[in-house]
Amino acid sequence: MEGSQDTETLRREDVAPAPAALSRALDALGAGAYLVDERGCIVAVNAQAERMLGRSAGELAGYDAHDLLHRGPHGQPLPHSQCAMRQAFHAGRPAQGTEEFFALPDGSVRPVAWLITPYTVEGEEEEHTLVVFHPQEIAEEPAAPPETPVATLTELERLALLAEATAQLTSTLDTEETLSRLSHLVVPRLADWVIVDLVTERDEVWRDVVAHADGATLKRHEDLEGPMPPVMAESQWPLSRALRGASSTVTGPERYHRPPDSGIAVEQRRLFDRTGMHSAAIAPIRGTREVLGALTLGRAENQAEFSTADLPLVEDIARRAGLALDNARLYQRQRKVAETMQNHLLPQMPGVPGLEMTARYLPAPDASQVGGDWYDAFPLSDGATALAIGDVVGHDLEAASGMAQLRNMLRAYAWSQNEPPSRIVTRLDEAMEHITDVSMATMIFARIEALDDGTWQLTWTNAGHPPLLLVGRDGVGRFLEGGHGVALGTGLRARRPDAQAVLEPGSTLVLYTDGLVEEHGQILDVGLDRLRRHAAAYVHRPLTVLADQVLRRVRPADNDDDVALLALRAPA
Repeated sequence: MEGSQDTETLRREDVAPAPAALSRALDALGAGAYLVDERGCIVAVNAQAERMLGRSAGELAGYDAHDLLHRGPHGQPLPHSQCAMRQAFHAGRPAQGTEEFFALPDGSVRPVAWLITPYTVEGEEEEHTLVVFHPQEIAEEPAAPPETPVATLTELERLALLAEATAQLTSTLDTEETLSRLSHLVVPRLADWVIVDLVTERDEVWRDVVAHADGATLKRHEDLEGPMPPVMAESQWPLSRALRGASSTVTGPERYHRPPDSGIAVEQRRLFDRTGMHSAAIAPIRGTREVLGALTLGRAENQAEFSTADLPLVEDIARRAGLALDNARLYQRQRKVAETMQNHLLPQMPGVPGLEMTARYLPAPDASQVGGDWYDAFPLSDGATALAIGDVVGHDLEAASGMAQLRNMLRAYAWSQNEPPSRIVTRLDEAMEHITDVSMATMIFARIEALDDGTWQLTWTNAGHPPLLLVGRDGVGRFLEGGHGVALGTGLRARRPDAQAVLEPGSTLVLYTDGLVEEHGQILDVGLDRLRRHAAAYVHRPLTVLADQVLRRVRPADNDDDVALLALRAPA
């Protein structure tokens, strides 16, 4: 037939299998949907799209969506310049339309209404594009449903809202950001007011969001937010039922002006009185294992009342919010575990008379990445103080374990062997490949001791690590480039040099790992210069302030590595 397309004539690209979480998200849309990569090739398809297109996901994956599917009204091939979907794809902008035709395997075409929008896949840098569609059938005389929503959304507008909710809510792992995006999605599009009540991990209820549309902005009402009374198992009032995971409900202030059956009912009456809402839709927010809270949409200025026909849309939005909040909570738990473990592995700073010292550690943005960056400072048997900063290759438990092994071995060698730093690090390098799981690491190991004239003598060796930064009391900073040798674990047995410098009174020494100064697309000198300038700017401020400001202002925004920092100052 004229509209048929033999897939053997089309080029099929290799695409990675779609993650299970992505497939579930597409299936939850309730309409046909497929995802294309930056080339326009199909990488994921939901079950509804398979049914409507008459092809399985395996038969669609890898093909250019335009070449395989997009047709003119009579099945003729459609040039890119005449395809509104293709133009929106190239422009990287959201668009929608009702006059498009998709090819079916038998050569016929199916008219569709469609929405296209950029879409970020969790854990991937490449930008994707989501296409949501449903068939446009011509009905002779559509019958009115028994109950129609007063605030009518067309089917395409509903799908567009759900697609936007999926893209917006699943692309962040921050709870506050999720709640903010949820609020802006529904107000004022669906309601004048949005209220979110969440159940904490201790089974307490907290009213996290009360906001309403104030012109084009969203205004929070913090006086209505905060702790809520407990959920009573016997309460059958709408919010209590939603917080227990029961069905969604349409309600109004008249319900809450009856004698209350719980403390939550009292708070709801206060909410209706303060906001002036005359109609509300309440839906449970469910996670994968438990009820996370409830979403309330209310209308005050909008005179249209919610009806039961509006509830499926509210439930769909609440379901997506539940998935996003569940992921955010899991992420926060993982991050807390990672930070706790890392902090337990890192030492407390020793007290050294006449010397100020402080340290900082920032974990990688990915909660699952327990890093190999570390610092250390400890007394030596001859009265000097040892300083160390290092980075074990890797971002996992193995790297953290290797970091702990190296640190403990270094302490043992440095305490028992009264030798220069270069010799201590040589011993560590020789032993590392035999009694640790560390493949490669960089580090600086130094010793510092007070001299009779009030200055401090610093001796160090550098094993492939970014250089020390020394900032004088006058604000002049310089990097200590001496003592540089190869990284640990290379197998090279070249002689390691030592270097020395004097810390004058009031000068500050900064040891750091590469996550502080390395930035994607920039040479290392850019980050080093940024560090030097900001450290110099705070050299007269307390050492803790300098450390905090350096981390805040120097660490690149797109940093995906952990950072360790050790700073010390010789008092004036």
